[in-house]
Amino acid sequence: MYVISIVCVLIAAVTAGGADLESGAGYSVHGIKLRSRSDQQLISELQQSVDLDIWQYGLPEGQDTLVMLSPENRVEVLDELDAKGIEHYLHLADVKQALETHAEEVKQWKQQSRSGGAVPFNDYPRYAEVDAYMESIAAQYPNLVTIVNAGKSFEGRDIKYLKISTTNFADASKPIYFMDAMMHAREWVTTPPTLYSIHRLVENLRDQDKDLLEDVDWIILPIANPDGYEYTHINSSTRMWRKTRSVNPEISENCIGVDPNRNFDTHWNTTGVSPNPCAETFPGNEAFSEPETRIVRDILLEHLDRMQVYMNIHSHGNWVLYGFDNYTLPPNYIHLHLVGASMGSVMDTMKLPQADWYKVGNSAMVFYETSGSAQDYGQLVGVPLSYTLELPGYGYGFLVPPQFIDHINKETWEGIAVTARMARIYHQSGL
Repeated sequence: MYVISIVCVLIAAVTAGGADLESGAGYSVHGIKLRSRSDQQLISELQQSVDLDIWQYGLPEGQDTLVMLSPENRVEVLDELDAKGIEHYLHLADVKQALETHAEEVKQWKQQSRSGGAVPFNDYPRYAEVDAYMESIAAQYPNLVTIVNAGKSFEGRDIKYLKISTTNFADASKPIYFMDAMMHAREWVTTPPTLYSIHRLVENLRDQDKDLLEDVDWIILPIANPDGYEYTHINSSTRMWRKTRSVNPEISENCIGVDPNRNFDTHWNTTGVSPNPCAETFPGNEAFSEPETRIVRDILLEHLDRMQVYMNIHSHGNWVLYGFDNYTLPPNYIHLHLVGASMGSVMDTMKLPQADWYKVGNSAMVFYETSGSAQDYGQLVGVPLSYTLELPGYGYGFLVPPQFIDHINKETWEGIAVTARMARIYHQSGL
């Protein structure tokens, strides 16, 4: 039986296609106790009809759903829940104050950690710091690491990734493991584990992990959405921005950005999305409208012949999810579940008391249908093991205190290691 903790969600107001705190007075977070799949479906319908911002997905009779309600939609949503006899409660009243407190905590952590010479993977590094770290690693280990500038974001930032290989990607017998992070800009805790993975493979390779470097080739993209990520660092009012920062006047003069994890060409714009360009789940005017998602697509397609794992890292909620998002299962779903369960199990052995146990399953069957996800696209084009990994929130939702970063890094690395080893076996076996 899973031990489910209530995630403390700290969120802000939705304006012009994202979360801006300056107009956030009166926003609140509410918990919803789910009884059945029909209750889950109602939440999904409300998400689209009133642009409900879901911050924790729930399980019937297990994990509560947590949502942000604006002063404008609070009465409508709560009345609908009451009419259906669904129990709900106030979880967080003063969102603005909570975000300001978090911003101050992160500021103090940075001041303390930098005075002690902290490395980027033990902090919430800015885009420039991540870029500098990758450039430094590539310069120090030229026989092992290649840095690739894959292209520009909408606002012109370089999107870079590292290729790590003892054979310069020339050995066709080795599987490729591709991980990316920060597709959703507010999910700050996702980038440090990718940097820590680089550290463990290159700077701090341990005897027990030499097989991971010798037998597997790696592609690591720490920041898939740099424009959105940088925007979340402006101040506490922009901290909860989710989407890209693209502008398309033909679609909207006022609404900015696209949900990159709804922008991939797999059942694009069919379900689980909003046609409102201001909505958090707006999929764009066409599949791959965003340069950021096109870069991920191109990495997948370029290395498809050997790519065995695609790990799309998100937060939060302790989930290992696989496709497809339309209630169908890939032919190798047994292997998908086995590898995912192995990942969740090894991370559970290290979990902190505040964390949930990892749950593993098909994303549609666990939650509900959606479309255009990176996970589904990876599976669709032929990556045998394509996952969405949702990291822990420890009771803080997307605002994980930086004191938890080190543990998340180490725990996640162990999950990555076990999936890499299983992927190697499957690749050698032709599965």
